[in-house]
Amino acid sequence: MAGLFRVTVRRLISSRTLIPTRSMAALQDDAHRIFWSAVSAVLPPRMLRRALTVRETPDSSLLECGGRAYTLQKNLYLVGCGKAVLGMAAAVEQIIGSHLVEGVISIPRGMEKSLREAGKREMLLSPDSRIRVMEGAANNLPDEEAMLAAGEIQRLVEKLEEKHLLLVLISGGGSALLPAPVPPLTLQDKQAVTKQLALKGATIQELNTIRRALSQLKGGGLSRAAYPAQVLSLILSDVVGDDLDVIASGPTVTSAVTAEDCLRILSKYGLRVPAVVEEVLLSGTPAEPFQHPDRVHNVLIGSNLISLREAEREAQGLGYVTSLLSAAISGDVKVVSRFYALLAEVICSYLLSAPQWPELEEKILALASSLHIPDLNLADCFQKLKEAGEVEAVCLLCGGEITVQVQGEGLGGRNQELALRVASEWHQSPMQGCEVMFLSGGTDGQDGPTQAAGAVSYPQLVGQAQQSGLDVETFLHDSDSYGFFSQFQNGHRLLVTGLTGTNVMDVQVLLVRRRKDP
Repeated sequence: MAGLFRVTVRRLISSRTLIPTRSMAALQDDAHRIFWSAVSAVLPPRMLRRALTVRETPDSSLLECGGRAYTLQKNLYLVGCGKAVLGMAAAVEQIIGSHLVEGVISIPRGMEKSLREAGKREMLLSPDSRIRVMEGAANNLPDEEAMLAAGEIQRLVEKLEEKHLLLVLISGGGSALLPAPVPPLTLQDKQAVTKQLALKGATIQELNTIRRALSQLKGGGLSRAAYPAQVLSLILSDVVGDDLDVIASGPTVTSAVTAEDCLRILSKYGLRVPAVVEEVLLSGTPAEPFQHPDRVHNVLIGSNLISLREAEREAQGLGYVTSLLSAAISGDVKVVSRFYALLAEVICSYLLSAPQWPELEEKILALASSLHIPDLNLADCFQKLKEAGEVEAVCLLCGGEITVQVQGEGLGGRNQELALRVASEWHQSPMQGCEVMFLSGGTDGQDGPTQAAGAVSYPQLVGQAQQSGLDVETFLHDSDSYGFFSQFQNGHRLLVTGLTGTNVMDVQVLLVRRRKDP
């Protein structure tokens, strides 16, 4: 019955109902343009052209990257793992040319087909490529196919000599795509330990400590295996704070993990592990300090902050007074949604010179403090507004990765739920005199198990939905934000980009403008 009701509702709610004015439609277009500029800044071709240069000299070819130069003499090998690595490898292939001897990359199952069907030819390798593509880790979980790919990567790097240069490409999702348990551990042994830790509430840092200790290739293991070759690692960050040893569990970043560290974590959560796991931890194998760090150079070529800076330039070009607030937004979606909703109210009160501006400013600063966001620039934002004088429109930019507790059987993702919850907050205290638009989207083009990257919302959305018989709280209770936004004709509030071929977490765009319509 519920399904029939929703189909009927979909016929009733038209796209005209959703955008009340022409100026609001323009505001939505601006939000989309700003979001796409953020994604474009970290697409593989653009990132790699920024990072890599081949310079010809009378005597040789030089590969320049990160302030260093490497001699190219058909001595370059390539390996990689991660969701964005296929596009990264294709870009490298264009730049390096015939100097590339051989390569192996591990990417998510179905990625190559998806990019081909999406027409993203620039993300695909040439037909005569020397790079072998291996797919695995369905649903971002390590599997036998990913194990096979990791084995091929390990075999390639272990045969390298001092004259060789190994180019390593790493992006988010790489940890699941590079499973190589320390013998005699099996993949199932390692999965069982990390799964139990996750269920006990272990932090990502604690999980990665155990993963690195039980892996041959993580925690700098890949660069150790490649010695004495030189290693140049190009890294695309999908983690808050851009810690290189956390991204894909740091295959080329030496990590000083000790047996005592691991046993302390297991003891903290009361975990009883198989004898073989304890045997590996006590063997001294995990993360021995690499004795030749000068042979490894790690370069961060893409991050959420880089994408937000490009979005900032786009917003300024569109005429907005713009503030980049944070690239490290995290926390529970319910608290973060209150933060964004109140933030819009604060900015609106400023634009209208409302008397409650100082009181609201103090309130948002207190709420922000509870989120413990290390790089939040709210005070700088307010100072910029005060110095700007009379302001018509403001754009606030944030990025990061929030958390959602799934409590129903609906479809959705953290960005869609955030957009819906922000709209629900606004419904409780609708703003007058301002037009407001909020967009939240995943830069990889996929938000949860849906076809959307995220969604957009605005203060009138919940009221319009109620007029058409939709109960927003029911959708939220069912974790069905995708179901809610799909009710509207053409899914008009959903942000649909298709797979982008990159991934630097999420981007939020908040636009607030004085109302122009009568």
